[in-house]
Amino acid sequence: MIGALLTIGLIAAVGMLIVCALTWAIASLSGAWHSAARARAGVLVALGGAALIGGALAWTNWLVHTGSTL
Repeated sequence: MIGALLTIGLIAAVGMLIVCALTWAIASLSGAWHSAARARAGVLVALGGAALIGGALAWTNWLVHTGSTL
């Protein structure tokens, strides 16, 4: 169940990464610098979230493996 929730979270983070990257590109081309800066921040947050979720999945698998050997 934990793996499924983390997978859904990772899919959401990657989806937001795509949306923010597209918004950043469109806002930069249209000259909307404030929107481009906000979209750039969104890209960084989405990347950080994806990294944390990926690390959480690895950590959870390690805990399950360690717990089964006790």
